[in-house]
Amino acid sequence: MAHISSEVRNYFKLELLIASSCISLRQLFKNRYSLFNNGQVWDNSSTCGNNYLKVITKYKNLSLTGTQKTAVSNGNSDEWDVTTFMNLLLYIDRPKTLNTTEIQQLDEEDKLLKQLKDIRNKLVHHSTKSVDDVEFNQLWTDLSAILVTFGSTESELDKLKDDSIFESPKQPINEQNVKEASHLNSLGTKAHKDRKYLEAITLFMKAIVLAGVSNHNRAIFYSNLAASRLSLYEQETTIFMNFEINGSTDERYRALKDAKQARNLWPTWWRGHFRVGKVYAALNEYEKAINSFERAFALDPMKKEIQEALDDSRQILSQQSRHEHLDPEWSPKTIPEYLNDLKQKFGVEPEEARIGHSLAGLIYPSGADVIEGLKYVHGDIGIKQDYAQAAKYFAKAARQSNAEGICNLALLTDRGLGVKKDHNLAFKLYEQAATQPLQHPVLKNERNFGVAEAEHTLGLKYADGITVHKNLLIAAHYFQRAIDHGLPDSANNLGLMYHDGLGVDKDLAKAEQLFQLAAKNGNSGSMLSLAKVLLDRNDLQMSKIWFDRACDAGNIQAQSNRSTFEKILEEKQKFIGSSSPNILKVMDEITNIIDFMNVNPTSCESFDQTIYDYNILNDYANRGSKTARKLCNALEHFQQAFKILMESDSLTEEQENTFVHELSQCYRIEQIVAQYSGMEIRQKIVKIVEGVLYRCKTQSIHINSQLDEDARNCYATLHLDSYELILKFLDLCKQNYPKSARFFELSASANGFLKRFEAALYETNQGLEIDPNNDELLYFKAVALRLMDHHRNEAIEAYQKFLEVAPNDHRYIPESFYEMATCYLKHNMSLDEENIIKNLYRQGEEAEKLQLPCFLPYKSTSKTLLKFRLYNESLPNTKTIPDNNPKLRLTDPHRVEVITHHREWESQLSKAKSNENTFIIPKTHQPSVKQPTVKSLIGLKPITLREMNPAKNHVYNGYVLSVTIIEKAYSSIPSIQIIIEDENLDCQRMYIYGFPEEQSEYLINKVYTNGRKMLIINPYLRIGAKDRKPSIRVDDFLSITMLNESERIINMCRCCGKANSSHVCSQCKQAYYCSKECQIMDWKLYKHKLICQIE
Repeated sequence: MAHISSEVRNYFKLELLIASSCISLRQLFKNRYSLFNNGQVWDNSSTCGNNYLKVITKYKNLSLTGTQKTAVSNGNSDEWDVTTFMNLLLYIDRPKTLNTTEIQQLDEEDKLLKQLKDIRNKLVHHSTKSVDDVEFNQLWTDLSAILVTFGSTESELDKLKDDSIFESPKQPINEQNVKEASHLNSLGTKAHKDRKYLEAITLFMKAIVLAGVSNHNRAIFYSNLAASRLSLYEQETTIFMNFEINGSTDERYRALKDAKQARNLWPTWWRGHFRVGKVYAALNEYEKAINSFERAFALDPMKKEIQEALDDSRQILSQQSRHEHLDPEWSPKTIPEYLNDLKQKFGVEPEEARIGHSLAGLIYPSGADVIEGLKYVHGDIGIKQDYAQAAKYFAKAARQSNAEGICNLALLTDRGLGVKKDHNLAFKLYEQAATQPLQHPVLKNERNFGVAEAEHTLGLKYADGITVHKNLLIAAHYFQRAIDHGLPDSANNLGLMYHDGLGVDKDLAKAEQLFQLAAKNGNSGSMLSLAKVLLDRNDLQMSKIWFDRACDAGNIQAQSNRSTFEKILEEKQKFIGSSSPNILKVMDEITNIIDFMNVNPTSCESFDQTIYDYNILNDYANRGSKTARKLCNALEHFQQAFKILMESDSLTEEQENTFVHELSQCYRIEQIVAQYSGMEIRQKIVKIVEGVLYRCKTQSIHINSQLDEDARNCYATLHLDSYELILKFLDLCKQNYPKSARFFELSASANGFLKRFEAALYETNQGLEIDPNNDELLYFKAVALRLMDHHRNEAIEAYQKFLEVAPNDHRYIPESFYEMATCYLKHNMSLDEENIIKNLYRQGEEAEKLQLPCFLPYKSTSKTLLKFRLYNESLPNTKTIPDNNPKLRLTDPHRVEVITHHREWESQLSKAKSNENTFIIPKTHQPSVKQPTVKSLIGLKPITLREMNPAKNHVYNGYVLSVTIIEKAYSSIPSIQIIIEDENLDCQRMYIYGFPEEQSEYLINKVYTNGRKMLIINPYLRIGAKDRKPSIRVDDFLSITMLNESERIINMCRCCGKANSSHVCSQCKQAYYCSKECQIMDWKLYKHKLICQIE
């Protein structure tokens, strides 16, 4: 027990306390069973269990796992766990014959049961399995009160508080039996290694039943028995991935019972929990597996096999939560099946594709290795699936720095296919792939496959905390990079982060744009996400369209939930149809308040170094600003650290030590100024800090030194987003450096993010004993009190204390006034309270005037809420995204992608034309459908781009699409490629074929020019055979009707489309802009430089 921290011991004591509730819950269940079944007695028989299971499976609210159903079916309630009892007690329907007294008693019991369940769930989500003393005492008090009410005695419960419960109990030992049991265990272990699992099971069972053997030894035998049962199941099963329990004779069910027995006999032995986790993983119950592995890791964090099992389970659970196993794109296909799909969807003949592969191999040998590897991954004509052979080809390509080869090798390594599973090596390979050139080394106009895919996977790793500390900010960074580098699927992941405010500021408009980007590129998951967002904001027509598209794209989650979706849609239609506009507005505002108050806090870390300008801050400091002086001091240390970092790629130990000290000083003074220029710089900093920390741990000279303290401060600050893990690390820091207020400040911050406000308050109070005037701690204390129930007066007093200490331009001053005002908010406010709120609100606004430029415009959710309550000013509408919003559409990722890719293509084509050594081979695939033409517009129905399915090749016969050209073509090879915009300001690529070649220059320069409007008859939405992206294709240019020249947008702004723009690009003299802002946006966001030289 000496090596196990007190926080971890606290956790396991609480676990044992909850486990002890089974005695009370069992009796409660039997009482209710008798009450609900006319006095029948639960006799623990299988007959009783089977009959009961048949009845309860009809209850809609009850959900039992396969193992729980088997346990109930067996009837022996002595073997049921807490969760089984909870489900049966809380979700079984009551008979309607109960009297008032019985109902009241059941209601009181249910109230306590829900409290018990909440506490248990709270413990489960402690991923570090450590609980500090404050939280422990509170949880123990709450739990014991519940259990005493259910019949437990307080004295018996208090025995579980003593550390002696983890020691092997004193029991009579029979030395002869111990020797015999040890011998049987050795024989069983050997049989297991020889894959003779039945023999091993028999030997372990003989060892278990011998009397006079210690609990710890018996725990080992039970653990080994569970392992052999699991191996026997895997050896005998003929069904791939069968997760259903086949009754109590299923070896996995038996293994689970044995593993739990091992865990109960020795609660602090890591392998007992580890074994339980392995069985749950085999049963596809990965949340329970992770919980068990986390317990094992808390008891022995040095065991590599625990970390590997944790990474495995987290990765699989993450894939399942993203429904990858239901995504048709992830379904396994052979190469012939894949080529057949290519033919069906895009009209590409299989032989044509194979010839293309062969040609690519001639000009790009490492690419040929990748293709050969893929044949062995999927299977091909004359080639059986062979992951080991595939890995050899990918490794060969990887040695030649082929990004796709590196990425594919990483995938096999990550999953243990054909090579030894190694998550750490896979992560390094993904990092290597992500650093390769963005452009294909041979096909210069193509993206380098493998780069964006690796970036996307790194985003997933950081989002899930697999092999690295969980960091949602870094995850968002990698997802954005993957999007920027040509992988629109990442937009769905990033969209979900913006939708929920995870790692980034919550932004539903941004989320919807990202969902649109991915959905328009065929991502069925994003189609479903978009349908949900549109349904939520009452755009019912488009919501249904996108839901249907998700179903058509093969999204199984959408298909299986169609009836539920349609029911909600129908209910909304009825409600909207029968409600007045005023009622709908009120409903929107109520929903808005809920969304507004549930915004998750995000890290202050960023990659924008322009926020804190030293010269500006120094000017304010010279004028007397204490806050500016503090920021300048922090910046000076950060700049000194940065200077050391940039001196050399490899630093000496002395340089590393100085760097860590300077960075630590910056963090202590004001960490928000430490903004990094990019992910690579941050990773370099992390590597240095971790290296110094390791030296401090291994070299006695640095133990409990200033360098060690600095390294710990840097490490904790850099990984603060991994709240649970860093809290455990900070516990050790506080033990080693009890006089450092910084570690208490970081602990308070992490607990605040986790919404553990009691723990946050405790940490701030501890820190304030060391540094009573620490303004950060004073503010954190006030916030913690405000967010706890029934502490209004204490919170206000704490805010006032902060205001007394902090300089008048401190960034938290305005927020403190606004948050104090919210303390007085309630449904029925007195006139005096309303006046207090208004006065505090005015003080907050006055305080904003004193803020430094780097903190303006001032953002405060509390202020916005007060404006809504006091002055009926609408909240920022997180539900409604205005259609045709010109400013919003300019940053739409889909728009940016379409326009920049068009300009990149035209730029590359222009360069190729001017280079006589470059040959342009025009290539297009004939469409699989024919676009009919008509001579008249009469009878045609209008259609817009958003009404056309971007994931499906389709000719919209009988429709006409009205558009404006916003990006002209500069060549006609192999088609005239333009960008069009419809009446909703949505844009798309358009390819025009079938024009007379001799008229190409005239059409490009005189007809299909910027600002011209036209009608497209029977528009054909075509999915590109090469890039899988949608576009409007015209094969008969007579199906285009150009509107009169008088309809043209004269001097159209190249950024926003506004007419009669007066600003002209000083270089090309061709591009018009309505404002300097638009010109800058077009240059930076849309890369005008690419076409400026062509204009």
